[in-house]
Amino acid sequence: MLRIPDDYWKAIIECDSSYDETFIYAVKTTGIYCRPSCKSRLPNRENVRIFNNSYQALNENFRPCKRCKPDGKIMPGEEWIKQITDWIDQNYNEHITLAELAALFHGSPFHLQRLFKRVNGMTPTEYIQKLRLEKAMILLVTDEKPIAQIAEEVGFRGAPYFITLFKRKHGCTPAAYRRKVGNDLEK
Repeated sequence: MLRIPDDYWKAIIECDSSYDETFIYAVKTTGIYCRPSCKSRLPNRENVRIFNNSYQALNENFRPCKRCKPDGKIMPGEEWIKQITDWIDQNYNEHITLAELAALFHGSPFHLQRLFKRVNGMTPTEYIQKLRLEKAMILLVTDEKPIAQIAEEVGFRGAPYFITLFKRKHGCTPAAYRRKVGNDLEK
């Protein structure tokens, strides 16, 4: 294991922009590389690797930080939010928190929440709930599985919460929705 020079580690701790053209650092546990001036959470020193430039980090399969943009490319907020939205679309049934999204996409929870709402018209939590309810509505009419199983499959942690949210958004319980749509399809 290569030792990180003390002045480089100090630059990372202090977010020292004077070192931005000297080196970049990558964090093995996240797979992300940053400028020394990045305001992201301080990684554990043993998880840090030092590179001379972005090309070296990319060749080692690290990806650039969305916050400090160490590869020099500017990523507009809308593109960043689209990447987050696309990830949610693929992983909606997993347990997702704002803090986890922010860490995964290397941003602050506050900034992510504010920008997501500006771009999508709703918070990440509202978007996840909406997506889960849409997926549940499809399963309710195409699958005979119990309501609790459908709730779990689409990412809700409990059937009571799913039923309450479904009723609030659609005016009926999932079971009533299944009966109504099933009867409409038979006609």
